[in-house]
Parts: sequence; structure tokens; C-alpha cells
Amino acid sequence: MIPVGYLAKRVSVRPEWIKAERVEDIFSVSGHVSKDFADYINYWKHNGYWFFDSSEIISELSHQHSIDLAGTSLFYYEVHELEFDDAGAQWIPFKPEASFPTHVIPPARKVLEGYDVVTFSARTSAECSPLSCNSLATEVQTNRHCLLPSLEGAQQLLLAGKFKNTEPGPHRIFAVHSTE
Repeated sequence: MIPVGYLAKRVSVRPEWIKAERVEDIFSVSGHVSKDFADYINYWKHNGYWFFDSSEIISELSHQHSIDLAGTSLFYYEVHELEFDDAGAQWIPFKPEASFPTHVIPPARKVLEGYDVVTFSARTSAECSPLSCNSLATEVQTNRHCLLPSLEGAQQLLLAGKFKNTEPGPHRIFAVHSTE
């Protein structure tokens, strides 16, 4: 897994349209259900993976632009080295955007919450997390945070075509960690 950085999010409880009773809240990488702390891309402080190299950068950005972080949760992400291309049913390499420096500082403490599968058709920032955005959690087993329990399980679901036709790919697998 490749360290890709941090993001502060406003975690949402499970919306009614996700008919998976085991899901309590949404820890997805995508900002569609659990919103990002701000429209942060416009500030151009993110790294080549479109996340932040440290939690301090998020704090500084929030202070400089009067963004209230109250009620947000801080997440740290790692991504699988290969993304899955549905069209060719193959794993292919990808790289961060080279024009943005990327120097991720891993957290002193992190708790693995699960794995999310995220679309990247524009090849920049995270787009959709079909487990939540497309209610795929009603068809596949997730944990209470609407995440998959293992990397291997996420890979198997992609290979089996479970994410095909949910949202345009390619798909990347993220390890989602909560931090203190």
C-alpha cells in the first residue's frame, strides 16, 4: 500500500436509501455522502494524490481561510499500488500528479477501519465510492462504516465484476484509517 495522505471529513450517518442495516455511518473516501471539510482543491495545498501530506496542512489551511473543523474526523489513506480497469479486466499502475510535491508523513497512530473502492475516471481526485454512492453495500458485506473488511476481498469483488457499471472507472482500493 502507498501512503497518499490525509483528509478531514464530516462523517454522515447511513442515509435511508442505503438499505444495509449493519451500516451505521459512512467512512468513504468520496465526498458525496460524508463531505470533505471544504472545497479544498481550490486552495492548491494538496499533494499529487489530491490529499494532504500532513494533518498540520489541513489545520493551517482551515485557519488561513476561516474553515471550521468542528465536527470533522481526520482520516489517513493508503492506496493499493495498482488500479483496476473494468474495460480490460486488468490491474494497471498509476502515479501521483508529478506537478504537486508529495511527501506524506504517516501518523504516529492509526486505526485501520476498512477498505473502500473508489472511482478515478478523471485521474485526479476521488470521485465515487460505489459501496455508499451506489448502495452497493446492500449487495456485498461491509462493516458498520460501509467499508470492506479486507484488501483481498476488495480485489476479489473487482475481479468478479461487482463494481462494473456502478460508476466509470478505473477503481482504486484505499485503506481507510482513523487517526487521533
